[in-house]
Amino acid sequence: MCPQAAAGGRRAACRAPGAHNVCRLLSRRAHGFYAKDAGVAHRKNLGLLRKIVCQESTKFKNVWTTHSASPIAYERGRIYLDNYQCCISSIAQEPRILYQKPKCSKSEKIEDALLLECPLGEMLPSPSDYKSSLIVLTVRNWLLRLSADSGEILEKIYLAGSCCKFRYLSWDTPQEVMVVKSAQNKLPAAARQASIQQSVLFYLAVFQVLPLSFIGMLEINKKIFGNSVTDVAVSNGILIVMHSMGLVRLYNFQAISEQFMEQPFDLGHEFNWNGQVGAVGKYPFGLPCNIKITDTPPLLFEASSLENAFQIGGYPWHYIITPNKKKHKGVFHICSLKDNALAKNGIQDMKCCSLEPDWIYFHPDMSGRIIHVGPNLIKVLKLKEVKNNTDQIEIAEDFTIVAKRENSVSSAVTVTASGRVVKKRFNLLDDDPEQEVTHVTFKIVDYEDELDLLSTVAVTQIGADGRAHLDFHCNEHGILLKSIPLLESWDVTYSHEVYFDKDLVLHIEQKPNRRFSCYVYQMVCDTAKDDECSSHEKTERVFCKKGGRIFEYI
Repeated sequence: MCPQAAAGGRRAACRAPGAHNVCRLLSRRAHGFYAKDAGVAHRKNLGLLRKIVCQESTKFKNVWTTHSASPIAYERGRIYLDNYQCCISSIAQEPRILYQKPKCSKSEKIEDALLLECPLGEMLPSPSDYKSSLIVLTVRNWLLRLSADSGEILEKIYLAGSCCKFRYLSWDTPQEVMVVKSAQNKLPAAARQASIQQSVLFYLAVFQVLPLSFIGMLEINKKIFGNSVTDVAVSNGILIVMHSMGLVRLYNFQAISEQFMEQPFDLGHEFNWNGQVGAVGKYPFGLPCNIKITDTPPLLFEASSLENAFQIGGYPWHYIITPNKKKHKGVFHICSLKDNALAKNGIQDMKCCSLEPDWIYFHPDMSGRIIHVGPNLIKVLKLKEVKNNTDQIEIAEDFTIVAKRENSVSSAVTVTASGRVVKKRFNLLDDDPEQEVTHVTFKIVDYEDELDLLSTVAVTQIGADGRAHLDFHCNEHGILLKSIPLLESWDVTYSHEVYFDKDLVLHIEQKPNRRFSCYVYQMVCDTAKDDECSSHEKTERVFCKKGGRIFEYI
């Protein structure tokens, strides 16, 4: 075979998985090529969407904007305002209010919420279980399951009386096991002055979801876990206890629940507990604390890290910590979970000079890679065996993404008493908004799992004015595939969230004095018309009132 033919063969082989263009893929789907396997059809559809999103002619248009005096939340095509009392569909080009409830009292305020989606391939007891719902926690310790589209209450559980205040919702196992955590118990000032001791620090209530069932409730007691406990969490079957001196301790939660479970309970069933008779999860009794830890459970692992920052991931298992001294802030150690050995090249330090610290985490795509984000540099790292030493792991660079910028060095001019001019060069902070030079810094890095894209939000700072753009990179090689400008100004001193959901980009901004804004962008392919909408020039805005709320259209 001639060299040209061999090269052509290699190119064809490389292109084989994605050889079909959009028209061919649509034609094959119409002829039923993927009818026998829904998973294949879904993957092909997402492949089509990725091609459309990343093609040059595709634009994202700012279709409408709204503002609120309370926090704005986004969950799977739904925008929630007014403490989840108002729900707006983000799918249509115009805002469509799915439901709007009367303003709730302070006693009904929602503290936290989780989106609950129907599991595939399971038989569920109620037809409503097959639709998306919202699990919300109220200030009065009620756990409610609401219809995501109507706001109707589907289930309600009373957690506890005034003995504790539940505040936080999280997943132990996503969409399977949910954890409700209380705020830290603190005695009133008068009780502290009277030398009354408070031994219970936190309460945790654990539930299986869909159907919603009670696993158990336990207390985190300083007599068992120590006086220095500052926080606690349950994740992936692990009870994580954090201490004031940076110590993080891990325990097997399943083993704890099996060893210390006094009695299992079902929601709604009558119970007699410590002299109280009532129904589980009903007012006024709530839930029994049926997991009583009477002795320190076996320790799985412990590590000391600055600000309790501790992560586990990779393959083989590794963990990331920062040495527990302030001078090491921004320095990350990657160590083996098996023997605590530091990986080769396992100390990661960008040595960046910036207003905000860099951050590091295991890649959420389950590849075992690590993402390290600095103000103007993103490193994607991988774990691999050291050559000629299979027992040791080294950290190697997979690829980097660099923010393009102009020079970051300035000079100061002074004149001495003798009249001599002295120029002193100095380095400016990597993300200083007061710089006069144009520079770009990364503010958000996320992973879009359905389209397998690494998304970044980078802000271009020109003086005091900031402009952001959302960039999509190939998750495998880091190549820039698409850049979407956000039209609104980006103030780096404000809090920002950016969501990308198939054909939607959503930007939520929190300004001072609890002012919130939501900017909705939708995918369009009419290039002649939408090139105008992609510029930063002022465009005509139309104001419309729906359900007592004002929306801006462009």
